[in-house]
Amino acid sequence: MMKQALIISTLMSTLLLSAGVSMAAGNNQIYGSQLMTNQERLEYRKKTMNAKTAEERERIRSEHHAMMKERAKSQNITLPEEPPAGGTGMGKGMNQGGGMGPGGGRNY
Repeated sequence: MMKQALIISTLMSTLLLSAGVSMAAGNNQIYGSQLMTNQERLEYRKKTMNAKTAEERERIRSEHHAMMKERAKSQNITLPEEPPAGGTGMGKGMNQGGGMGPGGGRNY
């Protein structure tokens, strides 16, 4: 019983830690995220994830890009000209490839 509780506790800790790291890394995928509040990042992700079409998602990204460029200019901060490729969220085309590097994913 004690061993089972330890295993469950360890698994939960690992899951929580990986979720926190994943969320922190996700902030860097939003163009101008360093200029946004946590609430703004959450709202942006929600908008992009709820977009019905690729065109709508691109319009949201484009509007966000313009807004962040203006915000950066007003704060005398330089942002790259182009937003990160592929946008954010788990919309179409996301979560393909990447991972831990090249390979077939099998350890023989």
